[in-house]
Amino acid sequence: MHFTINGQSHDIEVDVRTSLLDLCREHLGLTGSKKGCDHGQCGACTMLVNGRRVNSCLTLAVMHQDDEITTIEGLGQPGNLHPLQDAFVRHDGFQCGYCTPGQICSAVGMLAEMAKGWPSHVTEDLGHAELTEAEISERMSGNLCRCAAYPNIVDAIREVAGQGDHNPNEDVGREIAA
Repeated sequence: MHFTINGQSHDIEVDVRTSLLDLCREHLGLTGSKKGCDHGQCGACTMLVNGRRVNSCLTLAVMHQDDEITTIEGLGQPGNLHPLQDAFVRHDGFQCGYCTPGQICSAVGMLAEMAKGWPSHVTEDLGHAELTEAEISERMSGNLCRCAAYPNIVDAIREVAGQGDHNPNEDVGREIAA
């Protein structure tokens, strides 16, 4: 089977029952995406497939041959973080960090959905969705954080979307990221 993951081509033989998550973690050593509940309920395994977020524990790898798959490793690297990774660090959008890769991948997909004007369950004006805290909470509801870092996660997302306040810990976060 052929896969393109984080911009790299992979030809690999795996059992057709292998989930996308297990393909990445167990066969390719991409362990950033976490196996939380393994039932699609926590979102720790969220990846982007052709730019759309998916629970990688619920989808078979064989279904994604020739798709563009992006894991947390494909978004940024130490010293060259994705803006959301950087914002999560500066806003302390994590505590234990287990859910963070899924949260960030989901936030990238969610912001792309907003840019396309896709409404959510709480969007009042279907012609124009605004990125309110209620919208972010609804759109990120598939990603659970057992440490309850939700307010900081929302702050990080709002900042990257251009709606947040400057974080006073910004310089500290940049030092950590470098």
